[in-house]
Amino acid sequence: MRTEEILAAIVTGLWSWDSSAGTVTLDAEAARLLGLPAEASVYPSEEVRPRFHPADWNEIDGVVNFAIAEDTIAEARLRIVDEQGTVLRTVRSRSKPVPVKSPGRFEYVLMGILQEVAEPSAGVPAALSPITGDWRRSREAFLLDAGRALAEAGSTEEVLRVAGSLSMPGFSPDGLAVFGISGERLTVVGHHGHNMGDEKPFTDMPLETDYPAAEVVRTGQAIYLPSPEAYRQRFPTTWPLARGFGRRSWAFVPLIVSGHTMGAWMAAFRHSVAFSPDERAVLTTVAKMLAQALARAGAAETERELSLGLQKAMMPSLGPGVPGLTVAARYVPTGGGLQVGGDWYDMIPLPNGRIALVIGDVQGHDVRAAGLMGQLRIALRAYASEGHRPDAVLSRASRFLSGLTEEYDGTEGEDEATSARFATCLYAEADPDTGTLDIARAGHPDPVVINVDGTAVIRQTAGGLPLGIEKDADYPTTRVVLEPGETIMLCTDGLIETGGHDMATGWTRLRPVLEEPTEDLEKLADALVQAVHGPGSHHTTGPLVDRREDDIAVLVLRREGATTRTAPGRRSAMTIAQAEPERIAAARQQVRELLHDWSDGEQIDAAELLVSEMSTNVLVHTDGDALLVAEVSGDRGERLLRVEVADASDELPHKRRPGEMASSGRGLVLMEMLADTWGVDPRGEGKSIWFELCESTEPPES
Repeated sequence: MRTEEILAAIVTGLWSWDSSAGTVTLDAEAARLLGLPAEASVYPSEEVRPRFHPADWNEIDGVVNFAIAEDTIAEARLRIVDEQGTVLRTVRSRSKPVPVKSPGRFEYVLMGILQEVAEPSAGVPAALSPITGDWRRSREAFLLDAGRALAEAGSTEEVLRVAGSLSMPGFSPDGLAVFGISGERLTVVGHHGHNMGDEKPFTDMPLETDYPAAEVVRTGQAIYLPSPEAYRQRFPTTWPLARGFGRRSWAFVPLIVSGHTMGAWMAAFRHSVAFSPDERAVLTTVAKMLAQALARAGAAETERELSLGLQKAMMPSLGPGVPGLTVAARYVPTGGGLQVGGDWYDMIPLPNGRIALVIGDVQGHDVRAAGLMGQLRIALRAYASEGHRPDAVLSRASRFLSGLTEEYDGTEGEDEATSARFATCLYAEADPDTGTLDIARAGHPDPVVINVDGTAVIRQTAGGLPLGIEKDADYPTTRVVLEPGETIMLCTDGLIETGGHDMATGWTRLRPVLEEPTEDLEKLADALVQAVHGPGSHHTTGPLVDRREDDIAVLVLRREGATTRTAPGRRSAMTIAQAEPERIAAARQQVRELLHDWSDGEQIDAAELLVSEMSTNVLVHTDGDALLVAEVSGDRGERLLRVEVADASDELPHKRRPGEMASSGRGLVLMEMLADTWGVDPRGEGKSIWFELCESTEPPES
């Protein structure tokens, strides 16, 4: 005998239900048990579903969820009804659920058997109470899933969406509403299973109204209405409002948090529900979880609004454009806590017609850091508006911050670790007419200059200690000149070091973004932030994500002019003072940055060595400062590097023959060996020594 014949002999059929495809496959016996023609066939689920009692059908999701979680068989007793709702028979289903991947939805395939059981008797009307199958196991599985889903909801809208998708074991509602309290009036927070605008009669309802949700809010006691008659008898005044929705049963359950009733939850059913003790226990438990989720979501939304308000208050508007300059900025707070911190940027009009660009970072990512940042930003604005030069502005700001931290040092309950704060800062005074920027830096990352040809170079600048460490700290000034079309980028260390990067690897990550051709500074600012945090990140006014390790502030400024990247080359210049021999190391690094894409690494090493020799020669053999200018011109692969070091001495260098143990005298010997061409040019009061290197694409000889 075939398997189907054996199963039919014991009144057992085979079925398969594919929820993703919306089909049910039945053999002949399974079709007969469901009251369909006794032949094997595939039916749309819409044709099979009416054969089950609606309460029993709703229980299937809970049973299946539990079986999938526990990797067991899904078992339930299901009543089969005719078109009039009369029970024909009761069948037992034993199925193995197999999850099916489906974006945004939970789908599965049930494969198993249907077997007729002796209860209840045929011809008996369907009972009101749907306690079928393993109620306890289904309830536990449902509550576990509901608790997990509500705990993960991060906003009121998401909580309401999760609540609307809950499938309670045996009695899922098809209409939900969440009521809140505003003063002495009832409000509708959200609803599900109703049309847009259906909530209007219930919105802004006085709490004294004879309406179930209002009474629940007043008393804190749940109300269960198993039938329309029960609703009409208990609440005759507002029954006409509910009658038009066509529901048969209602549950109004209080939403209580920390002993305080914050609203009410309505669950409405199109089929009759008796509200047995088990069903009431499930509804009460769901209401408690829903109240906790709504309270968390409300607190989180209030916190986000407070964060955005603080950010908007503390972050300045860049204001109207400055003739000759284009500016864009972004601020992204850290993902933790109140999402406020100590990073900031500012643009300040100065009395002399110039503008000041400021970017800084107060230590910490908390409210106090944000408060100190606000005070420091105001102080910097005041000092700048008084007309002080960049070095004086930072010196005064350092004394100001030292005074603030001393006040905190004396605060009761504050230890040294929590009271002492410092700040890094970069202050640049920009002249729109000439493109010059006078920069003073207090422990802050160096700026990056993007040449017209697209090359991004870290511009080494002189710097001092972070603000607030020493009252009388000095801050030397460095002058940077932007050619027309060139861009300078200022940022805090959060843009560089987030994601486990240090300064070196962080710049390597950002360089391709900086060198990507774009004439829109707003797009460049967005691209810099997205390079660190991905496309979900936004600036101050956008939604925030929680993947951020540190605050980010970034400010980009471009001198208007030629923006095409066909310009002949790139250029860098800096002064090396007699009192700052450490600037020679910065000069070497600047030349190396200028040649970062040079094809021959040995030529880069040679250029760095020659720059060091030329600069050291000026500091050792003259009494003046050295001015270094490095330029790269030509097409890639055929470029020319020219480096000049000028000083005010008339004494020309001459070639020596140093002995084996001599510690000097090899500068010109190295020039002859390493440079393609070199020379010394008198220049009025002083001279210039220079060398040139032609880019080599040939591999070096071994």
